[in-house]
Amino acid sequence: MLTRFIIFYFLLASYAALAEPTKKLVIYHDADYSLNQLSANAMKMGLLTAFDEIDNEIQGFSLEVKEKNHRGNIKRSLLSMKDFLNDEKALFILGGLHSPPYIKNRTFINENKIPLLVPWAAGGPITRYPSPDNWVFRLSVDDTKAGIRISEFALDKLSCKNPHLLLEDTPWGKSNQSTMSSYLKEKVPFGVSLFGWNIKENSARIMIRNIVSNDYDCVFLVGNFNETHQFVNAMAAMEKEQRIPIISHWGATGGDVDMIFNKQVKEAVSFHFIQSCYSLASSKQSSFQRSVMARAKKLFPEEFSSPETVKAPAGFIHAYDLGRLAISALQQIELTGNMKQDRSLFKQALESLQQPVQGLIKEYNKPFSKWNEQQQDAHEALRLENFCMATFGEHNEINVTAN
Repeated sequence: MLTRFIIFYFLLASYAALAEPTKKLVIYHDADYSLNQLSANAMKMGLLTAFDEIDNEIQGFSLEVKEKNHRGNIKRSLLSMKDFLNDEKALFILGGLHSPPYIKNRTFINENKIPLLVPWAAGGPITRYPSPDNWVFRLSVDDTKAGIRISEFALDKLSCKNPHLLLEDTPWGKSNQSTMSSYLKEKVPFGVSLFGWNIKENSARIMIRNIVSNDYDCVFLVGNFNETHQFVNAMAAMEKEQRIPIISHWGATGGDVDMIFNKQVKEAVSFHFIQSCYSLASSKQSSFQRSVMARAKKLFPEEFSSPETVKAPAGFIHAYDLGRLAISALQQIELTGNMKQDRSLFKQALESLQQPVQGLIKEYNKPFSKWNEQQQDAHEALRLENFCMATFGEHNEINVTAN
């Protein structure tokens, strides 16, 4: 009889344990897992590395990252946001790589109080929703600053006197056009051309040929990986004496760089691009930075076989730092399990982080604050001094040039 009772009690306890809902926080990763899969994976690995530091659990809630492939499509991204709102365990969205989904859907995001953390999307308006009830936080290159850094470098370091702005015809491209034009207009003459996504080889060659034949002496390129591929090849195909430098946004780093920059292309084309001021391949690593790389290598041995071989490293770096900021905010509040309430508490904590947070790029001291018209950068974790220009090294590692 006693044996039967013990078995019955054990089965009852097991059933209760199975019936009890798992305490879980879900983070939606809204990214381009199709054409820009390497950058999407890099962001995911960065966030997971940060979460691994706390054993993927906080206050008894397990942390789960859910892939949502927007394929670079604004409407698919919006569908992911609607799925998020219907998920009672979803805490925040990690978003990237493209800016248009977050510029076009900005009103929806903020009106529906969706915490959106952005490690890779540079469009200026993304974090500047004109209301204190602003739910978008960025740790990424910001186009209100990127255009300044790119323009400064081209004029001061490369002595460009007649640049041509070659920009993708999207809100991201036009955001850069505004910043670059404002910087250049009192300094040098310049031209502007726009191109569409997935431009083909012949069209890219015609555009580069027209730019060169009109006596422009450098190109400011704002495009994603595939478009950068076409324009760099087009420049490399020009006669040596006709080639001019390309000073680029960071789109080139969003894919498999080895596809574009073989030894011959690197010798043929002067190519510089913007990055945050930290490189995985730097020979000067702090003990903290080395420990992060060791953890990432343990979690992802194939992708992190060496710092030089990590693909789309900015995605990893930014998502890792942003993940640490998110953890700090969560440690500052008491989670209730009521997700609407927890999202609000999480947002408030991000805007008032009480402790410094060490990241790969820098130590973050109160990186965010409540947004208002006078504090346009309140939801920007990085500043102009955190953006540097860079080149690809012998093994296509990123070599950052100090400001």
